[in-house]
Amino acid sequence: MLQATEQEIATVRDYIQSQAPDLTVTFLQKVYVENIGSHPHAVWDVHTDKDRWWVITNPSNLYSQQQFPNMDLALTFHVGLCLRVPRSERQKISDLPAEPFMECFRQLREMSDALGSASEVADYQALGVRGREVLLALVSIGQDAIPWTGTSPAPKRADFRAWADHFCDQALGGPAQEDRRHLLKATLSAAWKFTNWLTHAKASTWYDAEAAETTVEHVVGLMTSALIRRIRGVPETCPACGSHHLAPERGSHSELEGVVFEQATCPKCGWTGSPVPMVIPDDFEFDENEGRPPPDGECAIMETPLTEIRRP
Repeated sequence: MLQATEQEIATVRDYIQSQAPDLTVTFLQKVYVENIGSHPHAVWDVHTDKDRWWVITNPSNLYSQQQFPNMDLALTFHVGLCLRVPRSERQKISDLPAEPFMECFRQLREMSDALGSASEVADYQALGVRGREVLLALVSIGQDAIPWTGTSPAPKRADFRAWADHFCDQALGGPAQEDRRHLLKATLSAAWKFTNWLTHAKASTWYDAEAAETTVEHVVGLMTSALIRRIRGVPETCPACGSHHLAPERGSHSELEGVVFEQATCPKCGWTGSPVPMVIPDDFEFDENEGRPPPDGECAIMETPLTEIRRP
């Protein structure tokens, strides 16, 4: 049995009851965790008043132990199912917990969509323009989140290089962060230079446009992650137990209606950081199930040896 926090236990219990309200959970325990790629999947053994289930997380799904008597079989099936989830079912840009940088991700989605239909030099140049706009949106939003602190006058809002260096110094400051800071600065500078070149290039190809889109997406992800950790006060490791596995937790205050707070938490020891108010867009769906259409058809689970299908 692996250690689990009260929050993790409550989350799994609530998930089971949301999926099978006619069952009563009598016992549950975390029995296994495996990192596949960059995603940790936790396996829970859940006993109910009628039968037993596996609950596998990230994303959560449940599997009858009558149909999947072997835990490895259930985990293998779960991972395969995750890999085959169609694009329409994947996380939307509007669902990403990346406030206040949502505008960057919206423009990135538009840039990615435009790449799919690009076929001429003018299209590639337009993608260079889109890439510049994404990077400028990044520094524009960052200026409001992390204002200029130098003794010299603040650079112009469109001075990408100066603001990018400022953000790197603020988010990754200190001698211990030198190599990380250098990597991020160099990557941001290269992305800015390449998109400017693509905007005016007369002999560019589709592969240049693809490189621009991929590079811009990469640097926006790196910078957004660094800035969000800085804004929300997320430590490198848990101050209580030293774990590197920290996760965000959101909630609200009864006296501050409409304000959503987020705090860093450690799933291993239960440590929690200081809550920070979030800037939530009006169309942001906090409840991961809210607003989603019900699945088409009826749910089914497979009988051992996975040749027959019955309704739950």
